[in-house]
Amino acid sequence: MGKTVSGDLMVTSDQIQNMVRVVRGQRVLLDSDLARLYGVTTRRLNEQVARNRNRFPEDFAYQLTQQEFTSLMSQIATSKPGRGGRRKLPWAFTEHGVAMLSSVLNSPTAVRVNIEIMRAFVQLRRLMGTPGELVEQLRLLAETVQLHDDHIRAIEQVLNKMMERPESPKRRIGFHVQSDEGQA
Repeated sequence: MGKTVSGDLMVTSDQIQNMVRVVRGQRVLLDSDLARLYGVTTRRLNEQVARNRNRFPEDFAYQLTQQEFTSLMSQIATSKPGRGGRRKLPWAFTEHGVAMLSSVLNSPTAVRVNIEIMRAFVQLRRLMGTPGELVEQLRLLAETVQLHDDHIRAIEQVLNKMMERPESPKRRIGFHVQSDEGQA
C-alpha cells in the first residue's frame, strides 16, 4: 500500500478506496473527496473543471442529480443543508475523469495523489474481477449449492427412514399350527 504526502496529510490506497462510491453503476470519487486529497478547496477544483469542460465528457465526470445526492447523503456523513453545507450538487469523477484532473490541477501534490488514486482504482478492479468472471463464479457457486441441496435431501430421507419405527409383525388371531418342515 503506497503512501503519498498531500500537504501534511498521508494518503494511502486503502483510504482512497474507502472514498470510492458507486453511482450510476460506476465507481466514482466525489469532488469534495478529491479536493481534500489534492489539498485544494472543492470550489477551486470545480472551477478548474468548468474552465476545462471539454476535457470532461459525461463518461469522465458528471454532476449528481438531487436524488443521487440525497441517497449518498444517507450513506455518508455530510453536513446538513442550510448549515454551511453544499450549495451546489457535487460532481462525480470516474477513473478517467480523475486521470484528466491531474492535467488540469497541475501541481506536484496533484500528480502524487493522482498516482495513488490510480493504484486504488486498479486494486478495486482486481478485487472485483471482470463481470464475466463474476458471473461464471456465481454460476459455479449456484451449481455447487444445488448439488449440496440434493445431497442434504438424500441424507434427510435416509435419516427419516431410520427414525421411523419398524412395523411390528401383526399377530394373527386364532389357532396357529407350526409346521415342522424338517420332520417327515
